[in-house]
Amino acid sequence: MAVMQRTLSSEVAGQTGKAVTVQGWLHKKRLLGGLTFIVVRDRAGLVQAVVKDDKEVEKLRGLQNGTVMSLTGMVVKEPRAPGGVEIHDPKTEIISAVSEEPPIEVDKPLSHRSENLDTLLDNRPLGLRSIAERAIFKVQARVLQAFRDYFAQHDFTEMNSPKLLAEATEGGAEVFKLDYFGKTATLAQSAQFYKQMMVGVFERVFETNPTYRAEPSATTRHMTEYITIDVEIGFINFEELMNFAGGALLSVIAAVKKDCAAELKMWNVPAFVLPKKPDLIPRLTIHEIHEKFLKATKEDHTGEDDLAPAEERWICEWAKKDKASEAVLVTGWPSKSKTFKFYHRANELHPELADRADLLFRGVEIATLSMREHRYDRLIKQLKDMGGDPKNPGYAPLLSVYKNGMPPHGGWGWGLERTVEKIMNLDNIKEAALFPRDINRLAP
Repeated sequence: MAVMQRTLSSEVAGQTGKAVTVQGWLHKKRLLGGLTFIVVRDRAGLVQAVVKDDKEVEKLRGLQNGTVMSLTGMVVKEPRAPGGVEIHDPKTEIISAVSEEPPIEVDKPLSHRSENLDTLLDNRPLGLRSIAERAIFKVQARVLQAFRDYFAQHDFTEMNSPKLLAEATEGGAEVFKLDYFGKTATLAQSAQFYKQMMVGVFERVFETNPTYRAEPSATTRHMTEYITIDVEIGFINFEELMNFAGGALLSVIAAVKKDCAAELKMWNVPAFVLPKKPDLIPRLTIHEIHEKFLKATKEDHTGEDDLAPAEERWICEWAKKDKASEAVLVTGWPSKSKTFKFYHRANELHPELADRADLLFRGVEIATLSMREHRYDRLIKQLKDMGGDPKNPGYAPLLSVYKNGMPPHGGWGWGLERTVEKIMNLDNIKEAALFPRDINRLAP
């Protein structure tokens, strides 16, 4: 006997009046008026079936959600069912039976309240089977693809840099150290030096890479492992770099709105408020934001060379109302701050300032972009002024490309999970990570 071809749940509505075979996981089972209703989940969504035959009902006895099954039956219109149709009188084949009650009910919304977050993450392998949970990561996948599409449109080459490095040249306490055959190695904090080297090869490169930071931080904004979308661009100036980053955000949001409307609706995501062109994203200096925030709240951060989280949230709300933009580019960062590295470039006219901007979106910084000092003599001077030794072997690969000619260039590090968190209107970055890692979590 010929085996009927599998039909996905999203395709069932187009087969009204025909027999189909669907395969997936038992998502829900309920009795109603002597009838047994089951909902099956596959990669495309949900489909409902009505089981009347006693023999078929008996096959379902004792089975729990998660049972893998195959159903073959007639498609009938039913506006109250998922997709507006249901399968009647199916013949059921149990492929993989689940008899024990699962620890969580994925057919119901899973709580994302802060007090329930550990329970959510402890049960992540099963919880991700929830339609709502997996929607977050369908959006995340679309965000990544949208970035790749944007870079492809602008002639970028994708690269992959190593994540096992020699002991950190710049030092610092935020690196993970490990034994590497008797030597000390670290996990990469960024692809910075490698992507700068590749400017001398391809001019324009990007990488979507895991990044590791040994920050003893337990906030809603930080993880010890996350995905960075790293970019480096040759022959570019600071204004062009800001516009290119703004264009990336607008392109990503447009793709998500177009292709993930159902997922956004599922999470009641508010409408995005963004300008149509990247050069219309408001630009404010850190000093201007300090002053505006002080005037509005009487909370004073004017002596600080960074923005407080409350300031980031406030300025995005201000820009949304006054500038029709939930995104803000923050400039005016001091070149004497601890975040200014030896390879960063100070502004030519105002050397007390760095050619750097932070891209804020919906109340949080999602990307830091800056120009790099491309002139070898100035790079060496800045390295020495900051206590670095140009003869340290750790600097040799980067310095060699500068000695052999580097154009003006700049780039960014852009946090994937923070971006998805804000797109989906979530409250914690860990909600936008499949299996998050922080100071307390190494599993699942």
